[in-house]
Amino acid sequence: MKITLLVLTGFLIGAVIASAVVPPALAWYTAPGGLPKGAEIQAVVNISEVIRYSTSRLIRGQLIGGGVGAVAGLILGIFQTVRSRRPSQLPPTPPVSRPATPA
Repeated sequence: MKITLLVLTGFLIGAVIASAVVPPALAWYTAPGGLPKGAEIQAVVNISEVIRYSTSRLIRGQLIGGGVGAVAGLILGIFQTVRSRRPSQLPPTPPVSRPATPA
């Protein structure tokens, strides 16, 4: 139960981080380079294709981020489970003295 909660939490955190990282990365990746300052780009685009491309990349990035977060949560959960199952070091018990038996 604890591992499942950590996996789901990791997935959500990964998807949220990807939602913040992917849009600037897409903007950087699709920006033309080598233009002089102040130059305008004239382009005719099919806006429905642009929207489809950008949303599909955003969703893919969120799935990848969620998957990475889920794996991280799984690893964290496994380490916590293994650590909690280790036997603790108990101090040695003193020997039990037996009463003397008559011969």
